[in-house]
Order: sequence, then structure tokens, then C-alpha cells
Amino acid sequence: MTARLQRARPGSPELQALVDELAERLGRSVAVDDPLVRMVCTSRHFGDEDPVRIGTLLQGRADNAAIRYVLAQGVTQWSRAGFIDGRDDLGLLPRYVVPLRERGHLLGLLMVVAPGKALEERETRAIARAADAMAAQMYGEHIAADTRKADERDLVLELVGADVAARTAARRRGRELGLLGAAEHVLVTVVQLGCATELVRHSEAALWGALEGFRQTRSAQGLMAIGRERATLLQLRVRPPGADEVASQSARILDELRTFLGPSADPVIGVGGRQAGLDHAWTSYEQALVAARAARRLPSLKRAGDWEALGELAVLLQLPEHALNASLVPEPLRTLTEAHGGDRLRDTLRCFLEHAGSIPKTADTLGIHRTSLYYRLRQIQEITGLDLDDGAHRLTLHLGLRVGELLAPGDDRAV
Repeated sequence: MTARLQRARPGSPELQALVDELAERLGRSVAVDDPLVRMVCTSRHFGDEDPVRIGTLLQGRADNAAIRYVLAQGVTQWSRAGFIDGRDDLGLLPRYVVPLRERGHLLGLLMVVAPGKALEERETRAIARAADAMAAQMYGEHIAADTRKADERDLVLELVGADVAARTAARRRGRELGLLGAAEHVLVTVVQLGCATELVRHSEAALWGALEGFRQTRSAQGLMAIGRERATLLQLRVRPPGADEVASQSARILDELRTFLGPSADPVIGVGGRQAGLDHAWTSYEQALVAARAARRLPSLKRAGDWEALGELAVLLQLPEHALNASLVPEPLRTLTEAHGGDRLRDTLRCFLEHAGSIPKTADTLGIHRTSLYYRLRQIQEITGLDLDDGAHRLTLHLGLRVGELLAPGDDRAV
């Protein structure tokens, strides 16, 4: 493994030269985007620029609304060139789009601004010849980039894997290559896609695109491992990030993935604990997997789980998938749920337990008189047969309620 793990330049001089040559021949603005519709190379303007093109040049990429629109036209699955309509509300003029493919790989999209949605035959022939040359150039760059990504993926997976010797060797190799600094804290984030309905290459590209902005930041140095349905981001930090920073990073990753992928991808994020030292990256990784499981099971998390905010749920979520079902819900709690007024009584019980049995706080939260609360608590004790003054009985009921939160919404097994 060599220093080739370092991030590659998006567009090579050779590809840029091909773009410029085509633009000058056509007298039109030309750009090459990657399969996620992010700019790789672009020509100078020819008086046909639109707000999307100008914004892309200023910001390095189009805004998410424009990207979503272009991807919604199905351009990544086109087998031949075609036009996409403009959108006045997005500031987008029509474009002639050529999928750049080589040996079955979609490498990018050649886009020519065409305000009238019309090109002369000589223009389409010139575009076709240029597209072939661009695809060939990009394929060579693609092979090199894939090699870099594979090396980086292997290093990350060894750093977070179960093999102690492999972890030790990976840390030594990473430091020798200058890829792992002396930062004192490590954080691992896992992104999981819900299904593989998207083309595999597109899913992998989307995961890479959503995470790459967090590999090198002012506060973190990172490495990534990208697979078909899972991505792992390992970040080294001088100081552990706060909950707000972690939440912001997760929200941005999810927003990017929703731009690049359709709803069926259903991504979730799990963030591990903030660990001291690279030696414990594997611990943060295992915790991130648990947090991702929480994000898929708990709608309240809005698809992003943080290990350090899970509390006692982190213990329950380490049960095997087949075991985490309604059979773990105590029978007294089932009886309460099925009783007349069970929903109200269960909510009362949950509030009472979460306020550590405080009558004033529970009554205030529920907005009821203490006399009414005492009446409900007596009902709960009569129905369940358990004593709410008994610590073990309280724990039984509280754990049962927590298990119920983790069961699939709408599942008839849920509590």
C-alpha cells in the first residue's frame, strides 16, 4: 500500500483539455459531471450560462434541488444521449446529456447547454466522438481511483475488525503512510442502506459522495470504507465532538443521500461512542452498528442514532435480531395493555417510571390532579399484580416498556 490512498483530484488536465476542445468546436458551454451530477470539469461560458451553471462554478456543485431534478430524469440509466427539459424555477436551461460509459461502467455525464433543445447533425457527431474519448480517459482514472478506494477500505476494515493482530498491523501501516495522525480521539460513523434496489455502482458512489466531505475537515482527519449497502467513516479528532456536532454531521449525510438516491434506499446512520485513541476504533465501530439498529427501529431518532444518547436501550439492542420481539415483554405489562383504558394507563406508568416515581412531577407532566394519579396507579397495580413501591417490579415494567419501543410500529406483537 502506498500514498495513493490520498484523495485524487476530481478532474485531470487530460479530461479538461477534451472538454475545452469540444466547447470551442461547438461554441457552447460544456461540462462533465460525475454520476451524482457533481461537476468534474467545465468549459468557459459562451453566453449560454444559466443560474445553475453559475452557482455550480461558485460553489463547486449544483444545489440539491437541481441535482434531484436531473437524477429524476433517469439519466444515469440512459443507454444513449438525449435532452432534458429546462426548469425556470430552478434556473436551469435545457441540456443535451450523454452518459459516459466504458465496459459497463457509468463514469459520468457529458452535458451540453442547448437552450432550444436542438443540435445540428455535425454537433451531435462531434459530441459523440468527444464522449468516446472522455469515457476512455475517465475509465483509466476510474481504475486508479477504485484501487485507492479499495486500499483505504481495507485499512479501515482492519482498524475496526475483530482480529487484534490485524488491527495492530493496520495502525502501524497507516501511521507509516502518514494517513493516521496523533489525534487522541476516534469516532466511527456507520451508514446503512435499507435495500439494494439501486444499481450497486450508483449506491456506492452515493455513499462515497455523501461522506467524502467529512474525511478532511478543520477538526477531523478521516478514512472511509464503502460497500454495497454500508459505509464506515473513521474520524480522528483532537477533541471529542459534542452531541450537536454529531447530529449536524449525521443530518447533512442523510440529506446528501436523499438527494443522490431514491426513497427505497431508506438510509440510517449510527454514530459510535467517542473513544480515546485509535486502539479503540473497533469499540466505536461496534457501538455505531448498535446505534444504526436503533435508528431503524425508533422513529423518534429520525434515522440517526448516537450511541451516547441511547442509554439503557443500547443494552437491549445488542440482543440478537430474532430474540428482540414481544416475547420479552413481561406478561403483567401485556395484561395492562389489553385492559380497558390500557393505553392511558400504560402512558401513565411510563411517565411515572421516567420521573423516578415522583408523584408531583408525574401529575404535573400529565396535567392531572394527584388524586387522579393515585387512582390510576392503584388500577395499574391491581391489573398487573405488581407493587410499584418495589424496585424490582418497577424495573420489570420499565424494561418491558423499553422493549415495546423497539418493536416494529404497527406490529401486532408490539406493546
